[in-house]
Amino acid sequence: MARHRKYQADEEPDPQLDISSLIDVCFLLLIYFIVATTIQKKEVDVPLALPAAAPSDADMPDIEPLFIKIDANGAIYAGAGSSQQMLDTDVDSRAVPMLSDLLRLYVAGANSGDKKPLVQMWVDGGANQQRVIDVLNALVGANISSVTFTDLVD
Repeated sequence: MARHRKYQADEEPDPQLDISSLIDVCFLLLIYFIVATTIQKKEVDVPLALPAAAPSDADMPDIEPLFIKIDANGAIYAGAGSSQQMLDTDVDSRAVPMLSDLLRLYVAGANSGDKKPLVQMWVDGGANQQRVIDVLNALVGANISSVTFTDLVD
């Protein structure tokens, strides 16, 4: 009677993965994303002169303050009451060109009368923080440092 022998195949080694080329690809992708990214403008230090306690009559400015309002949708308004005008409404854009133009005119008018420009801001509680920073950057760009945040709205 013939014996049956079991045939055993040679053991194959475990498959291995060479990752040296993957490291090169990772570094190339890292370099690509670093070069391709856009760098946002750095927030500037805003030198604001916030008011102290209740101002006395001697401390009152000689110029009418400019009132700026930011609503919950991010729209920026200038003026108060019936003279209020809508300026910049595009919340996706960090530039506020209409407000910047108005601020330049306001500063030029204040400087012509040797007065210090003063801005009062009212910000809706639901407004985006970035929109407030955009307005503050526009104030710094116009060299306005006297800013008051108010809770009175017209």
